[in-house]
Amino acid sequence: MDIKAIVAAHGRDARIDLFRGIANWFIFLDHIPDNVVNWITVRNYGFSGAADMFIFISGFAAAIVYAKMTLERGFVVGASRIFKRAWQIYVAYVVLFVIYIVTITDVAARYAASDIIYEFNVAGLVDHPMRTLIYGLLLESRPLNLDILQLYIVLVVFFPPVLWLMLRKPDLALAGSAALYFAARAFDWNLRSLPDGDWYFNPFCWQLLFVLGAWFALGGMEKCRSLLKSSILFYLAIAYLSFALVMTMAGRFAEFGAMFPAWLFDAFNPNDRVNLAPYRVLHFLAAAFVVMRFMPKDWPGLEWRIFRPLI
Repeated sequence: MDIKAIVAAHGRDARIDLFRGIANWFIFLDHIPDNVVNWITVRNYGFSGAADMFIFISGFAAAIVYAKMTLERGFVVGASRIFKRAWQIYVAYVVLFVIYIVTITDVAARYAASDIIYEFNVAGLVDHPMRTLIYGLLLESRPLNLDILQLYIVLVVFFPPVLWLMLRKPDLALAGSAALYFAARAFDWNLRSLPDGDWYFNPFCWQLLFVLGAWFALGGMEKCRSLLKSSILFYLAIAYLSFALVMTMAGRFAEFGAMFPAWLFDAFNPNDRVNLAPYRVLHFLAAAFVVMRFMPKDWPGLEWRIFRPLI
């Protein structure tokens, strides 16, 4: 089945909207401190979390939308639409960043809570306000909780050449993405976050999930369809998800973690989120495998009213 046929066969998939909605709500809940409700989010029960889900689904959705546009109207039009989307996201980021700075400054002054500027990673705001603002506009600062939006902007900006290759040699595009991922981990590549530090979501590593999503959208799903029927893979996935649950609980509860040998505990705790540890990628794929096995595109439950707010 060629790329044109695959893109043409893609109708509206409610699963994409459902899980993107779940990811957004989980990200929101995960960033509210001392909130008992965030115990329902996926990060508490395995290696991967809502951010992994969001980036993968974003790559999947972007591939479907812009591949169709590129095939129908040409690469230049498709790329221009992608850059337009990146610009819209960047403008949203700038507005949020300015509101962020103003709000934190006001709270710090109004309640004499100067430590808040350190807590929210804008420590240079008082001494160098202009430099802090410029760093923010250039995506070189790392204000708390805006990290994933910065990552998303970069992934969208560099998506046109990835899409161009994906439409011609999807397996080669995925191989290149994997090579960049492993090289970044091996040589400690990351973007700088000024005045000091690195990006919280290393784009050289997190791009793998975005490209994986695009690859699955543009033929990967068809190639892996037979694997969904494999009982062996299903049981292996369940076993790995169970192991991830145990290791995650070990990291959260000290007494439980002390029951495991140090070499095993230290291999998964703390969870390497910055550079997207391989065990996170494997955990996400295992979870996606199990979900896809029980929730096909035409699953009647997608019409349930309970899911409408999420979708």
